[in-house]
Amino acid sequence: MAEPVIEMKDVSFSAQNERIVREVSLRIAEGTAAALAGPSGGGKSTVLKLAAGLLVPSGGGVFYRGKNIASMNRVQNLAFRREAAVVFQDSALWANQNLNQILELPLKIHFPEMESRKRQERIQEAAGIVGYRRDLAVRPAMLSMGEQKLIAFARALLCHPSLLFLDEWTESLDDSAAQRLIGIVRRFKAEGKTIIFISHDFSLIQSLADCVIMIDEGRIVRRIEGEQIFKDRDLAKLVEED
Repeated sequence: MAEPVIEMKDVSFSAQNERIVREVSLRIAEGTAAALAGPSGGGKSTVLKLAAGLLVPSGGGVFYRGKNIASMNRVQNLAFRREAAVVFQDSALWANQNLNQILELPLKIHFPEMESRKRQERIQEAAGIVGYRRDLAVRPAMLSMGEQKLIAFARALLCHPSLLFLDEWTESLDDSAAQRLIGIVRRFKAEGKTIIFISHDFSLIQSLADCVIMIDEGRIVRRIEGEQIFKDRDLAKLVEED
């Protein structure tokens, strides 16, 4: 069996003396689009952040291509961060910087030798891909929630990642903008890259996911693969439960 891109082994996570994730184990193969689904408050976003190495497990381990993320040295961690991009549900844009500064920072970190002109070309390209046409010199507070989501998605594309973590990435978008981002993710998948995403939109899950991982009360309660995503009569209700 090929080594998974992301593997979680008996991962638990606690915060403020509360157990949020409980002994979660999963393997995500190269080129897979995996949907994390389940009721709100069930732990999906925490599992996503653990898989992305943004939270340190209280127990167990998270591995990227066989390497424990928590044990990576600085060089290994930077390489992982360049390959794995995250779009947060709340966009997570820095309020005290303008959009250009927000988008330029990942390029400065991961490509320090890149000329300023090239950085600006990459930024304009990413903004154009997601459909953001307005001024990049403004701060996030000047944007609608939907526009903030576009900038967050553009930021995720800047370093040409091979792994995307998406938390409700079409939320707050109008239908046209949502379809644009869904199209980008479809192309990403067609290129053989890996996607781990959260959504309550069952039609989106059906059209994109190779597997659905149901999470409730911090545990994986079911994993549905392939054609079963279409055949399981109860799945839509469980996915869209809020």
